[in-house]
Formats: sequence, C-alpha cells, structure tokens
Amino acid sequence: MIISVSDLYASRTTDGTSAIIARQDPVVYDGGRYADALTQAQLSGYERDGFILLENVFDEAEVEVLLAEVKRMSAAPEIVSRDEAITEPGSKAVRSIFRVHELSEKLDRLARDPRLIHVARQILGSEVYMHQSRANMKPGFKGKEFYWHSDFETWHIEDGMPAMRALSCSVLLTDNNACNGPLMLIPGSQQQFIACQGRTPDNHYKQSLKKQEYGVPDPVSLNLLAEQGGIQAMTAKAGSVVFFDCNTMHGSNGNISPWPRANVFMVYNSVENTLEPPKHGLEPRPEYIAARRNFAALEPIEQAAMVA
Repeated sequence: MIISVSDLYASRTTDGTSAIIARQDPVVYDGGRYADALTQAQLSGYERDGFILLENVFDEAEVEVLLAEVKRMSAAPEIVSRDEAITEPGSKAVRSIFRVHELSEKLDRLARDPRLIHVARQILGSEVYMHQSRANMKPGFKGKEFYWHSDFETWHIEDGMPAMRALSCSVLLTDNNACNGPLMLIPGSQQQFIACQGRTPDNHYKQSLKKQEYGVPDPVSLNLLAEQGGIQAMTAKAGSVVFFDCNTMHGSNGNISPWPRANVFMVYNSVENTLEPPKHGLEPRPEYIAARRNFAALEPIEQAAMVA
C-alpha cells in the first residue's frame, strides 16, 4: 500500500487495502505539565494504555440529576424529532443524542466541569474546545452494539482532524456491568493507526451513527491488537469517568440484560488541532457531529454545581 507523504494517517484510499501505521503523535502532550489534575502515575498509565478509569468522580446526587436530564431529553418530542437524536437500527428507541452540551444547560455545565476539563487540558497540553458531545443509551433487552473502531480514523477522514490530539471522556450515569454492554478498550492500541478499507459514501454519517460499515478495522489488525494488549471492559459504578485517547480501539456489546446503560460522552480537542477539510473530497459532517463554527477554548466552571 502506498501511503501519501502528505497524510501520516491515510485511510479509505482508492486501492482498498488495510495497513497498520505507527502513531506519530504524543499520547500525553508537554509531559502533562499544562494542568494539574492527574498524578504522574495516572498520566503514565494513560500514556501506556490509552485510557484511564477514575471512580467516584461524581456523587449520587449529581448522577441522579444528570441521569434524569438524559431521560428527559430521550423522551422529549422537541428533541427526539431533531436530527441530533439517533434511534436504534430497526426500532424507535433512542440510541444517541448529539450536541447535548448545547441542548441542555445541565450538560453544558458538565462539559465545563473542572473535574473533566482539567484532565483534558493536562493530557492534551493546551486549552480545549468541544469537538462533539452525546448521550449514549443502551436500553435493556434491545440496546445494540457499537462495533470496534478508532474515533480518530473517522474524525481524521470524515471531519479533517489533523492530529491525534483529542480525547473522549465517558461519564457513567448508570452502573456499567459485565452484562449491559460496557465500553471495551484494547490497551496499547492507541500507538497503532489502522488504515481501513473502502471509499466513504456521501452522507455516510446517516448510516454510520446507527451501524458503522466504513472506517471499520479489518479482523487481522483487530486480532493483532487484541493479542498484544488484550481487552479491558470498563465496568464501574455510576459516577465514574473513563478518559480515553482518540485513537484507542474500542467498542461495546449489545445489551440483552434487563439493566439499561446510559453514559454521556464529551470529546475534547486541542485548540491547536482544529478541523481542516475532510479527506477525499467529502462534504463536512453536520455541526452537531463535528463542531466547526466555534473553536474557542472552553472556560471551566470553578464551582461545579450539577445539583440545581
């Protein structure tokens, strides 16, 4: 496979082949000196594994308020009727709601909570803005899986994100147990970029948000990553937070248990890594999926007040 010298992370190219490309970007920027949220041991673990689980970040009262807000949004006709609301394949159950930090005052405060934003600033070595936010729901018995993928592969190709200088945090609003489809990550996978097969159809996001078919890694590469790093499920109590690198390979099983799963994702990108045009002449995805209007740094709220 011929890799373009102008793109360190070429993917979905015309020859249709897969490749494993060594990461060219840091995982922790500037040695983690930009902010002071994680210990050196925690930073080292994040740099090694590509993720970290912080337990008991939010207390029960805060979780109760946030979960009630997500449930309200999932049932509100004025939100469910919007493009931001994505339903499960084959049903009307809400799978995801995007741009939640702009649709909800409570989730806007969550996005700027210092317990989240200072971790992002420390790891990314800069001020940060919100690339994407969403609430992900997996209702009991019918919540579908999210197949293995690297977020960066999609953000790089479909959104034009230049470098691996972004991260996601998943705020657990329900207990995530072994049975209700917890987030699964492959430790160490952030160090390898998997170039995927196939050219991306126009308006691919309309299908991929329900079930992704392009930007999906091949089984040989996935097997290699899993053999090297194993697979770790993020099982934890509500109120915990998982931070993971934009290139960490992750996915989750469907939920056939009776217990629903609800998490809020905040995707922080460095203000020094703002979006360029998408690759391969693709049209930019909608603003609610990939923010382009405003790259201004988020201001932390120094007195977090989830319960209001």
